[in-house]
Amino acid sequence: MLRSAPDYAGLVAGFAWDIPERFNIGVDVCDRWALRAPDRVAIQELVGARVSDVTFGHLKDRSDRLAAGLRARGVVPGDRVGVLLPQSAAVVIAHAAAYKLGAIALPLAGLFGPDALRYRLADAGARVLITDAAGLSKIEALRADLPDLDLVVCVDGARGEALGCDALLAEAPGGFVPVDTRADDPALMIYTSGTTGPAKGALHAHRVLLGHLPGFCMMHDFPPQAGDRMWTPSDWAWAGGLLNATLPSLHFGVPVLACPNFRFEPEAAFRLIAERAITLAFLPPTALRMLRGVADPRGRFDLSRLRNIASAGEALGPETFDWGRRELGLTIGEAYGQTECNLVLAACRAAGVARAGSTGRPVPGHRVAILRPDGSEAAADEPGEIAVARPDPVMFLRYWNQPEATAKKFFGDWMLTGDTARRDADGYVHFVGREDDLITSAAYRIGPTEIEDCLGAHPAVALAAAVGKPDPLRTEIVKAYVVLRPGYEASDALAAEIQAFVRTRLSAHEYPRAIAFRDHLPMTTTGKIIRRQLRDEG
Repeated sequence: MLRSAPDYAGLVAGFAWDIPERFNIGVDVCDRWALRAPDRVAIQELVGARVSDVTFGHLKDRSDRLAAGLRARGVVPGDRVGVLLPQSAAVVIAHAAAYKLGAIALPLAGLFGPDALRYRLADAGARVLITDAAGLSKIEALRADLPDLDLVVCVDGARGEALGCDALLAEAPGGFVPVDTRADDPALMIYTSGTTGPAKGALHAHRVLLGHLPGFCMMHDFPPQAGDRMWTPSDWAWAGGLLNATLPSLHFGVPVLACPNFRFEPEAAFRLIAERAITLAFLPPTALRMLRGVADPRGRFDLSRLRNIASAGEALGPETFDWGRRELGLTIGEAYGQTECNLVLAACRAAGVARAGSTGRPVPGHRVAILRPDGSEAAADEPGEIAVARPDPVMFLRYWNQPEATAKKFFGDWMLTGDTARRDADGYVHFVGREDDLITSAAYRIGPTEIEDCLGAHPAVALAAAVGKPDPLRTEIVKAYVVLRPGYEASDALAAEIQAFVRTRLSAHEYPRAIAFRDHLPMTTTGKIIRRQLRDEG
């Protein structure tokens, strides 16, 4: 575990990896606490106005019986177990059961449509799917396309060919003993978000949880502390929701608030944080930019228990960073990683590692560099590609059934991210953008994040995306797609006002020379803007 220190040098000096040869995620986040303190609260489920406490003892009992029931049905180590459920204790139970079986958990987002579900379940060769009635309604029409899917378990009871979860647990033999897995054994497969192409299954080992703990401690201000309670609106099927928030919180015995029916609205989010006494929140940048539209949040909501907000998924931007300090009195703990190798850069208020416009510094235990195309390390403030050295406990094992794509991901022992950044003279990493998202205009290489963050500071702008539009003179110009806040109407005058706003705050080469107003923007299930779709339209 990474221990708190007053500065970055202290964090690095006091850290060393301690990865045991044998390790199992399910035993760690469930059984370890259940044997020590079975009545300790693990999950708080909020449905309507009712909160139900779910203990570690309950999680162990249910996950043991689910694992035993699946084993009796022929599930063996290495089998893929799909989990298509909203935030709930059932998600943790399903994951823990899969891990303790030595199977591979395959998280699936509730927002996935039939094509996305068919592709992932078929590509993974999933043998089992654990879902609810809503998920079952999507899957029933796909069964003919999923020959490997032998068993569907519904937590809402038996329906059609699906077996009821309670019935499976009732028939399960007792005395389940978890598989004694190695830390390097496969445990979890998360598909990439598909922002730049078809999604790929990133296969992770059990050690991935331990690999996340240093970054989790940095970005969340060193939990656990007395009274800590975690909440994220992110789907627990996303690497951010699962590995930046839920599983590490359970490792540390921190209760996690599950809100299966929560629809993210800025005022509702602040109200939930206040009423549920949330101390730790993990919020993606898109959610934070939406929260910026709420006036005087500390005056209207009791946020006195909220001690830290962390964010990852896209660059935060200096405007949102400054808003957090000004309006919330908090230094937002930004972090960086990919589905393949997550939480390798982070900011940390307690250690004084925070700077507007920066993603932070390498998390102790991870070697991160900014590389030139030839593989040499870039000089200070020279843009290059973010790369992570292997071996690394948080790094994926391989892409599922894609050995060529796996090989292309590496340059020697460097895992290449495809993301462009620069490291300043003090060691802070400043994210520029994905190589595919960079805009080339009049010899300038422009990242979209800073433009989008600046656009979001305009009072009329609820959400924005910046992409390159082909231009015969400049190669590309910056085009912005803007979603307006309620009370504002699209007009040429407003477009000109927004353009002038960005030009005066940034520079003449960065301001959007074209603006298109939209009702919504194309988003992945993880809250990232799909800029390639906008480029194709533009």
